[in-house]
Amino acid sequence: MTLVVEGLSVRYGSFLAVDDVSFSVPPGGVLGLVGESGSGKSTVARAVVGLVEPSAGTITGAARRQLVFQDPYASLNPRMTVGAALAEAAMLAGVPRAGRPAEIARLLDLVALEPATAARHPRELSGGQRQRVAIARALALDPGVLIADEITSALDVSVQGAVLNLVRDLRTELGLSMLFISHNLAVVRYVCDEVAVMRRGAIVERGPVAQVLAAPAHDYTRELVEAVPTL
Repeated sequence: MTLVVEGLSVRYGSFLAVDDVSFSVPPGGVLGLVGESGSGKSTVARAVVGLVEPSAGTITGAARRQLVFQDPYASLNPRMTVGAALAEAAMLAGVPRAGRPAEIARLLDLVALEPATAARHPRELSGGQRQRVAIARALALDPGVLIADEITSALDVSVQGAVLNLVRDLRTELGLSMLFISHNLAVVRYVCDEVAVMRRGAIVERGPVAQVLAAPAHDYTRELVEAVPTL
């Protein structure tokens, strides 16, 4: 089912963090939400999954929406093993106790982690491995749309590409719908079909990634395009 966001606004007191934002993510599609720090991207993500109360607007479709955070170490319980964290997610998804070991193995395989990873704690894993666990935990709930909030920005450059390749593979294998949030147009170009450019809480340009990169219509988008490195 298509995720539809219409006229979304979010206020923190008197500060308007998100201003009349509208977009949609179709089944199997990947929309990139790009902009500098403080542009409102993460607030949109939190509103979509219900962590922030909108001041105005509607969010409909894609009943199960799962958010993968920027910092996997902060989002994983350090006292729980990987297997326990995935078992908890499987329980919430309705997997019976007897079926959870097989589900944990399936989830680890989806994100290219060894079965032995289930016995380890987050502190024993690399940043890239922790982010793979966070993605696996989100996938356990069979989300209608996965919201990825700067999921590579806290990782070493050497492992960012591997995580992005994983995201692309999962999209192909599972038909995932995704809202992919980044400050980096090069990353968005690699992963997404369409891009929406945010500045100061509002979307200033939206369109197919190739079109926006080739002929940006807004001055701010042009600045971002000029800063795109080779991925």
